Order: sequence, then C-alpha cells, then structure tokens
Amino acid sequence: MAGKFSKEITTDEVAALIKQGNKLHIVDVRELDEWQSGHIPGAKHIPLGTLGQRRSEIDSKQETIVVCRSGNRSGLACEMLESLGYDVVNMTGGMMNWNGNLEF
Repeated sequence: MAGKFSKEITTDEVAALIKQGNKLHIVDVRELDEWQSGHIPGAKHIPLGTLGQRRSEIDSKQETIVVCRSGNRSGLACEMLESLGYDVVNMTGGMMNWNGNLEF
C-alpha cells in the first residue's frame, strides 16, 4: 500500500510478539461476519464504519495495531486515527496472511 501511513508491522511480527507474551492492543476494523469467521485472540472489534463514533474505546497514548482482511481498511483507519493523534500501526497483509491462533 502506498498511502501516507508510515508505521507498519507484518502478521509474522505480530504473531511473534504474541508468542513472546507481549500485551498487544489490537483493533480489528472488519465487518461483523468477517470478525465472526475468526480473529486474533484478545483483539477488539470496531468496524471501520463505526470507528469515528467509537474511537474513545481506544487509548490514544497506547500503541494500537489495526487489522483488517488485507491491510487496506486498516490503513485507512490508521490514517484517520493518526490524524487525531493516536499511536497506531497497520498490520500489513491483514487476516489473509495471518498464521497465528484464531478466536471465534
């Protein structure tokens, strides 16, 4: 993705951080049916369309990894949140590239 957004992390890096026991703050911006088909354990579900209204549920000072299916919607979410002063990182490749555990 050649957007304005700079901070990115790969699915493998996220999986490794979880495996090492790091407490990650992950927001999944996919739609409900996508979320129900499997998501990263411990992730918070805030569909992209509701992010504007629900952004107060995210700690702006805490680094948050944003996830979607492929990395495009999460990139848009990151651009929006970053413009509001949030510390966000886009998980490139999205859930299509996720090889870690899933929660349903």
